[in-house]
Amino acid sequence: MKSLVFLLSAILGFGTGVVIYMYQIVGSVQYVITPFVNPEKYEPVDIENLDAINLEGNTQSAWIEGGHTRVYVDPDFPIKKVRQKDKNVENILVFGIDSRGSHDIVCRADAIMVVSLDQRSKAIRITSLMRDCSVHIDGRSEPDKLGHAYAYGGVGLLINTINDNFGLDISRFVMLDFHSSSKIIDIVGGVEINVKSGEVKYANITIKEHNELFGTNVPYLTHEGNQLLSGPQAIGWARIRYLDSDFVRTGRQRTIATSLMGKVSAMDSIGQLAILEDMAGMFETNMKADDLMRVGITGVGIVSDIRQYRVPADGMFTTQPSPWKMILDWEKQIPELHGFIWGEEK
Repeated sequence: MKSLVFLLSAILGFGTGVVIYMYQIVGSVQYVITPFVNPEKYEPVDIENLDAINLEGNTQSAWIEGGHTRVYVDPDFPIKKVRQKDKNVENILVFGIDSRGSHDIVCRADAIMVVSLDQRSKAIRITSLMRDCSVHIDGRSEPDKLGHAYAYGGVGLLINTINDNFGLDISRFVMLDFHSSSKIIDIVGGVEINVKSGEVKYANITIKEHNELFGTNVPYLTHEGNQLLSGPQAIGWARIRYLDSDFVRTGRQRTIATSLMGKVSAMDSIGQLAILEDMAGMFETNMKADDLMRVGITGVGIVSDIRQYRVPADGMFTTQPSPWKMILDWEKQIPELHGFIWGEEK
């Protein structure tokens, strides 16, 4: 999922005729209308208004129909307009959801990443925000998990929660679901992954679930080591939950993104355009065609320098056992995060 912006960056800007063709393609991307409001006109939700909602445990419904899950937009939670802190650095939210049904729209955010396009240092920075970070969410009387904000108030509340807690300036987003991510991997012909021996069993649990839901016969993993994984196999591997930790799980997501980028970057421009055309309907965004073109043109010159960071960083959090949450050391974490994104605290 993190590779989406890289894919766009790699396949945009190849000449007038190609640009026209690309403009037609990005125009077919699933555009989502999201309301914005000036901060002074934003009407906060009453404290305790969302306290009755309990998102602990399994909230996933069967993904029987497959298909594409729409972005959850709650009109009660418009995106608060924020000033871009540095005209040379644009931050875009790229996130996945734990929905496994095309009608399971009200769900939790699963993989949450901030992609920063830095034109000054000519680099793309990826910041993974752990979904279990304990944060303040508008309408909740007590701190809650970051990933829950999407279920409480849609993409507007998720973006506001990230900006308010982490001091960021996000206004644009890209969203995918598990099914779309799997299809994108299949479009490029799979990804090369070094599977560890202990991971085989747990990856096969998710692959089995996929086969039962869709009536498919996706092969199980049979051995460890470097191997080419299909979309369902790769997603099954990336979603391993009970073998190690969520830190390792997000590392698997980054590994898939790196492998995916490697395959796409090795293709010629015609092959890259074909991929963009095939995946145009697989994700949703509030960026219009002009924005997508601009992001691609900006990113094409800096995609060779990709830097990664994770929040919370090592040594900057403690854990709460029940319910399990990550309690950040905000005085240390925010300056280091801002330093990573902007090169200095903003």
